Amino acid sequence: MTLQHLKIDKTWTLFLDRDGVINHRIVGDYVKTWEQLGFLPGVPKALKQFNSIFGPIIVVSNQQGVGKGLMTEQDVISIHDRMKQEIADTGGRLDVVYFSPHLETSRSLMRKPNIGMALKARKQFPAINFKRSLMVGDSLSDMIFGKRLGMKTVFIAPDHEPAKKYPNLIDFIYPDLLTISLEL
Repeated sequence: MTLQHLKIDKTWTLFLDRDGVINHRIVGDYVKTWEQLGFLPGVPKALKQFNSIFGPIIVVSNQQGVGKGLMTEQDVISIHDRMKQEIADTGGRLDVVYFSPHLETSRSLMRKPNIGMALKARKQFPAINFKRSLMVGDSLSDMIFGKRLGMKTVFIAPDHEPAKKYPNLIDFIYPDLLTISLEL
């Protein structure tokens, strides 16, 4: 099965992780300023394409750097506001960006793989049907988050090894958002 077989239209919701999917992941650190957030190649073009395909486009991101005191919630909100504007300026759309500032050890409902951010999204967008949603991420917690809600999951990775190891968590695997957008 391919993404085309899903017959995705405006009744579908696209959930995206941020670091490693939209922007470069800083290994061992966090994006603490706008200047550190660099879009991955093809992301603005992909989001422009998704704009015409999906209903809500929602970012769900763990940002425990806030809980560690490395940045404030306002710092993250400012980065997200600028990210949304940059995407809009190129014809794309991010309807909302939710983030969890909680430490991994907190076991917060809002922190992926827990489903709090998705429930918050459905409260804001009542038409969301998780069975007609796609979760795109680059970590197993993203995939678990999606599966707990009945979503189709797309893993961003350079090869198919993760899908072989975790076939019950990963429905599709692609190298990047642009490749996904070209498939749809």
